[in-house]
Amino acid sequence: MPEARNPLEAFSNAVYDMIDKPVTWFRESIVEPNQKKYPWYHQQYRRVPTIDQCYTDDVVCRFEADQQFRRDRMVDNEVLSILRQRFEDCTMYEAPDHLEKCKETLEQYEKAAENWFIKYGDLGGYANAKSAYMKQKHRLIWERRYGPVGTGKNKREEVPEE
Repeated sequence: MPEARNPLEAFSNAVYDMIDKPVTWFRESIVEPNQKKYPWYHQQYRRVPTIDQCYTDDVVCRFEADQQFRRDRMVDNEVLSILRQRFEDCTMYEAPDHLEKCKETLEQYEKAAENWFIKYGDLGGYANAKSAYMKQKHRLIWERRYGPVGTGKNKREEVPEE
């Protein structure tokens, strides 16, 4: 610190140092060495029980499941966005031959988009974990009765009764 210009400033600097030095020493020598250093964007939340593991009257569990669902949806949206951007960059870079050279990137993007739509499509902006779970349940029932979605609504061949 520069030299104090008058006795009042010297006194205020001494009081400040008397309060600040122990606090600064404690933070630099004890707190900071014992902290985990990680960037904020790598924060990891613990996985909470899914909506099918919650009791119907457990409001806190349902809330946590909804928050987990929203976080998972945001992550899946970003993954899809990154894959789309990779395909667009590849298309721009490989211009006339992009259909051949970017085929693998396009297939990855289309598979990810299909999986995203299977899980989140037609749920709307205010979807929650319960509506996604019901969509999954209805899809599984449909596939049990009619086969994979997209193959047409053909009934299974029924075995005639004897």
